[in-house]
Parts: sequence; structure tokens; C-alpha cells
Amino acid sequence: MTSKPFQLPEAAVAAYQRDGAVVLRAVLQPAQVALLARGVEHNLAHLSPLAQVASQGDDPGKFVEDFCTWQSNPAYEAILRDSALPQVAKALMQSDRVRIYHDHLLVKEPGTRQSTPWHQDQPYYNVSGHQNVSFWIPVDPVSAESTLRFVAGSHAGTWYMPRTFRDNQARWFPDGSLAELPAIDAHPDQFRQLAWALQPGDVVAFHMLTLHASGGVSPGTRRRVFSARYLGDDARHAVRPWRTSPPFTGLSARMADGAVMDDVLFPVVA
Repeated sequence: MTSKPFQLPEAAVAAYQRDGAVVLRAVLQPAQVALLARGVEHNLAHLSPLAQVASQGDDPGKFVEDFCTWQSNPAYEAILRDSALPQVAKALMQSDRVRIYHDHLLVKEPGTRQSTPWHQDQPYYNVSGHQNVSFWIPVDPVSAESTLRFVAGSHAGTWYMPRTFRDNQARWFPDGSLAELPAIDAHPDQFRQLAWALQPGDVVAFHMLTLHASGGVSPGTRRRVFSARYLGDDARHAVRPWRTSPPFTGLSARMADGAVMDDVLFPVVA
């Protein structure tokens, strides 16, 4: 029996524009979840040169990340191009066109203690503009304790200093050039947080400037997540004098600063 195609709830666009994050239930059909899970396992078995272990050496689990492998992973490409995601992205971003930006694998193996600290994504990237969306797509059930948490409305405009997760170093923008992160967890009354337990097929959509964080996973829990990132009409190339995360080697030689992201790496899919 085939599941019904996903229909974006009318309130989702307003929630995304207002809060910078929204949960969408059953976006992927069961067959697509199974396909994506196979893609994740293929990725783990064939890590790219951009892959990294983001957990400490003494962590009883392991936090593995990889980037930009969709062009060599047919399962990833099918989800990025042929699922409901491009049309959902178009509606959430309120954009006429949708480009793939990149994919991001995030796997926390059972017992991983490593948390993901509060941060925004866009300051690590090589793009400017406000029309963008990231989809955080688990292929395993995710508990409230292990899910992403967001600060509602934090995508409004302030860019916070990006730092390395393990040693808090400023390797991107120079120290003092951007605002420092506020003490979010110390002042819960000042920062309204959003978080949702998730089932496979559910998706969290969030803006690349929305502050987010997550915890580790319990010893009996594996958290495999695929992130799909898209750009809208106002996205422009932002040449940085440092290595972005992820890096796009050679892109600045063929694309000027401020140019539309019109490149084979970023195809239009809607």
C-alpha cells in the first residue's frame, strides 16, 4: 500500500517564517525512509575525504559526520531531487527557484556522549542571503532528549561567532567581528526553545541562522540523520578568506563574490 504524498500544512510556512524552525510529520514515505537508510549505510562504508569524527577519543560512542556526497550516492540524490523536499523548500523559503546546496551526514552511535553546542550554520558557510532551509531527517526514532533544540526567532538577523565544537576556537570570522553567543541554557525564560521527538519520515525544517543544539544518545540508541540543504532566490556566493565548512574547493576561481549560485554543484530542482 502506497502512502499518500505529503501535503504541507498551511500553518507550516508562517511558523517557519516566524520561528525559524518547524516540524513536519511523515514527509518521507516508508520506502523513501528505507532508501535513505541504505544511503546512510553506504555513506558510512564509503566516507569521503571531508568526513570527520566529531566526538572525543574517550567517548563510549562515536559521532561521525560527512558532507557533499550526494553526487556519488544514488539514494541521497533521489531524496534530494525526487522526494517532497524541493517543493516543501520552495514553499517554506517563499522562493521561485530551489537549488541543492549540500548534504550532511550526522550519525551518533549508541552511547555517544558528545553534545552539539548551540550554534548557527550559515556563518560556517560560503553563502549570503535569507532564503534557505535545512531539513534534518532521521532514519531512526529520535527521543526528546536526543533531538535538535532551537531558539525560536533567532534567525531574525544576528550572526553569532562560529567556533569549533570541541575546543571553542574562532577559525572562521576573526574574534570580535560577530556577536558572541548568549548564555541560552542559563536563561530559559529569555530564549523560547522548540524541540520535537521524531519518527522516521518526520522532518525538522530550520533556517541556517536559527540557533540549534542537541544532546548525546543513550547506550541503546543509534541516531542516524541526513541533512538536506537548499538555497532560494536571494542566495549569493560569499567568498571567504578561510576554509568554510563544508569547503567547496575551486569554487571561488569560477564564481565571483556576490554571484548567483549557478554552478553544477548547486542544481535547480524546483
